[in-house]
Amino acid sequence: MSRRLRVDPIACTGHGLCAEHIPERIALDDWGYPLVADAAVTDELLAHARRAVAACPALALSLERDRTSGGGRA
Repeated sequence: MSRRLRVDPIACTGHGLCAEHIPERIALDDWGYPLVADAAVTDELLAHARRAVAACPALALSLERDRTSGGGRA
């Protein structure tokens, strides 16, 4: 099952901790807000993604099942 990182732009306060944990999938804009890559989190990056979610002080980052992978129910 593939997963993707999602950020809630309303909840995010721009701490930037997420990008420190998984720079392969998250970059920061000029104001420190995350720009999340539209790519699945690979098995190799899953632990980093989970740490990034846990480190978010605003609880704005989540790791969700990839709805585009076609492996689940409709």
